[in-house]
Amino acid sequence: MEKSAIIQKSLALGFSQCGFARCEPLEELRPFYHDFVTGKRFATLQYLERYAAERIHPELLLPGAKTVIGVTMNYVPANLIPGEDNFVISRYAYGQDYHTIIRSRLEKLVEFMQGGSGEFGARIFVDSGPMLEKAWAQRCGLGWQGKNTLVIHQQNGSFFFVGMILTDLEFEPDPPGKDHCGDCEKCVKACPAGALETPYQLNIPRCISYLTIEKKIEIPDELKEKLNDRIYGCDICQEVCPYNRHPQPHDLQEFLPSAELLKMRKADWLSLTEAEFTRLFTGSPVARVGYQRFMKNINACNGQGGG
Repeated sequence: MEKSAIIQKSLALGFSQCGFARCEPLEELRPFYHDFVTGKRFATLQYLERYAAERIHPELLLPGAKTVIGVTMNYVPANLIPGEDNFVISRYAYGQDYHTIIRSRLEKLVEFMQGGSGEFGARIFVDSGPMLEKAWAQRCGLGWQGKNTLVIHQQNGSFFFVGMILTDLEFEPDPPGKDHCGDCEKCVKACPAGALETPYQLNIPRCISYLTIEKKIEIPDELKEKLNDRIYGCDICQEVCPYNRHPQPHDLQEFLPSAELLKMRKADWLSLTEAEFTRLFTGSPVARVGYQRFMKNINACNGQGGG
């Protein structure tokens, strides 16, 4: 099957980009990842320590793997949840869980490829499994890993999800993405918690997304005042990025905020019941934190303790 047919099908399935890379060890990342793991810089995210060899050698995940196919899917909504008199939820969590949506569409892409190539080996990764997806996104030419550690594209910015297909089919690789951050440090300076004190490296314990999403940690008192009304995730380092000045809204219903979510204001969040939380967030990424932790985040932002 031709690459062009796969690319066209990926666009028809709602993906924004599709790129190809040769499956080979990420040797250039070995020193960094070794220091990352041995220095326990993953905080409580212990899954980042597991399968270290597979993260550098993706061929261990699929014997005979020859190609990594990367896709992106835009999640910029046409209408943001109003910020006035409100708490903030990261844009990626406005709608349904992206893991489910993207995996389903990647499965359809694999089925399409089987129609033209017959049976072949393939594994799908959507922010899951021991696959360094941001590094592979850059190798696939989908952008570069910027100083905020996220994948950035010159035209598409960074408000997109990334998905991967590891396959034993062989395709001509695309040119890898080149770094276009230059001397810009807007994201570094804008992070209120100082999580980007070293460009291109995330200080995980200080990241607002980590602080408001991971259930096993308590938010330190010194960082509660840095939350800036963020109760789930954080987009600050993306919002200030010059490549996100003119984001193009998507038209995927699955990622749009519900009418009820658009109406929520601070008073509504502060009085939120568990039943209301369940109704608002069933099938959403926010559901993973649970009601109790979510209310702790709200109270921490509101100066009532919690964390």
